Amino acid sequence: MKTYALFQEYIWLVDTIHKAGRLTLEEINRRWLRTEMSEGVSIARSTFNRHRDAILDMFGIVIECDRKDGFQYYIYNEEVLEDNTIQNWMLSTLSVNSVLSESKGVHDRIMLESIPSEGENLYLFIDAMKRGVRIKVTYRKYGKEEKKTMTVEPYFVKLRKRRWYGIVKNPGDEGFIFILSFDRILEMELTEEKFEYPRDFDPKHFFKDSYGIAWSKDIPVQRVVIRAYGEQMYYYRDLPLHHSQKEMESTAEYTDFEVTLRPTEDFYSPLLSRGPYIKVLEPKWLADKIKDMLSSAARLYDE
Repeated sequence: MKTYALFQEYIWLVDTIHKAGRLTLEEINRRWLRTEMSEGVSIARSTFNRHRDAILDMFGIVIECDRKDGFQYYIYNEEVLEDNTIQNWMLSTLSVNSVLSESKGVHDRIMLESIPSEGENLYLFIDAMKRGVRIKVTYRKYGKEEKKTMTVEPYFVKLRKRRWYGIVKNPGDEGFIFILSFDRILEMELTEEKFEYPRDFDPKHFFKDSYGIAWSKDIPVQRVVIRAYGEQMYYYRDLPLHHSQKEMESTAEYTDFEVTLRPTEDFYSPLLSRGPYIKVLEPKWLADKIKDMLSSAARLYDE
């Protein structure tokens, strides 16, 4: 069987068991035979077990069998499918690929956004992480003419709004951790200098209190209260601004939401983009900042 067809079967199997919670092999086969992939042929137990092994090797997903409960299969470590893990990202990407490959008849009616690969630089950065060596980068910030070359320690990468970012530590600047955008890296090369990645460093925790990619130790974590009017309250309920979001008071006209984070500059954009549909209630400095920026935008039209 071709590799791509096998991938489709792996994805289908994980997705089916994950959505159902628990299924016997007989129940899995009943669902399998309803797909075009099956071509009317059931999954043999030996094939099923090979698929389980391959899924574990490729994605780290454990499909376990509960022998005490009717030999039902379930995802043992479901947390990898519920978080922003690489397993979840890979499965989501491959799952969408599978859907699109079966939709060639309407491909011109499916509109997508491209995600930059960042090519060689992304490969080099990840290779440096695996080898535990520092990288030498030449970087130019937006709006700046001068280039800066530095040797840094690659900690982790993050994809945000169709851009790749590298989070690095500068060993020569009191160990300061900062963020490099891959589309502003002019050159990158691996060095032979080894470094120790701290075992207690947690990339998820690093951005826990951030809205997007910006991070600043000079901006403290604080409580932000936002009032959403009309239909905007439903958007915030369905797509929370931040994982810390809580719903507070609600009326027929508005709903107040609370988030706890570092209100860095990239947090201004989702607030400004809602225009007259939201109002920042707390903290006052942020409410004043958003008000001033909206006023400045309105004055541009007066001119």
